[in-house]
Amino acid sequence: MQDLLRRYGPGLSGLIVLLVAFWLVMLVIVPNITLFEQSFRPYLPVVEIGGPRDTYSFNNYAKVFDGNVETSLLGITFEIPVHVKTFSQTIWYSMVVTVICFALAYPLAYYMSKIVAPKTVPTLLLLLFVPLWVSEVLRAFAWWIILAFKGPLNAMLLGLGLIEDPIRWTNMGYTGVMVGLVYTYVLFMLFPIYNAISSLDTNQIEAADDLGAPWWKIHWRIVLPHAKPGIASGSVMVFMLSAGSLLVPSILGSTTSQWFTQTIDQWFKDALDWNTASAYAFLLLILCTVFVSIAMKLFRVKLSDIAK
Repeated sequence: MQDLLRRYGPGLSGLIVLLVAFWLVMLVIVPNITLFEQSFRPYLPVVEIGGPRDTYSFNNYAKVFDGNVETSLLGITFEIPVHVKTFSQTIWYSMVVTVICFALAYPLAYYMSKIVAPKTVPTLLLLLFVPLWVSEVLRAFAWWIILAFKGPLNAMLLGLGLIEDPIRWTNMGYTGVMVGLVYTYVLFMLFPIYNAISSLDTNQIEAADDLGAPWWKIHWRIVLPHAKPGIASGSVMVFMLSAGSLLVPSILGSTTSQWFTQTIDQWFKDALDWNTASAYAFLLLILCTVFVSIAMKLFRVKLSDIAK
């Protein structure tokens, strides 16, 4: 705060603090408190709101266990609540998206920070930033066109002789959703890892190489531990953004893929039951936060590492 006062003076510093406080209170805290309060109230006609039936309960949260559906895992068939299954699949595929994003981002981040010439880095960063200038809607529809039955991807694979018949990519479960999510959020994994690796002293890598350490041990013992804060930050962002995405699953999802945010959206728009939708939204937020906290504990990552 003292640095802010020295840099901008009391007048401008106060204005900045007020604007940040307004943003947090009016656009984050108040809407979430309102949704939280509504999540415990029943969905009632307008004339009954505030009446004897308008009481607080956990009934909206309990709806997540309604309606069983058959599913199979490792050859075992069992019944599970449909919304629990949707949530489990959302968490699982968000984890897969996070792992794929890391597999793509880590080599590129290392290349940009330690191999490529420094004067070339701004050009690479500009090329990576270009997709962010395009609306997420347009990017999702672009992938819908690419993955279409008669789209350019099938045309290229047919031309190369890799497939005999066109493939319906967007009808293959969560394939289209995962492709779209990886493309949309991979940069949120790349830039934190790039910043972390950039701060690593290159002399440590050269010393390990001179002492005969293989490349994989250099990465395992030197680069990855140093980049842990960036990896943790990128993983949390990609996972939370993927689990909370609505646009990409709506456009690229198949008839057999259902994202939990789509279920929330259906409660909001189709059923017009904002109370149940609020309960589902808070379930998603709370359970994703718990899942991320457990993952951080298992991988021995602290919140201070992510905040670096």
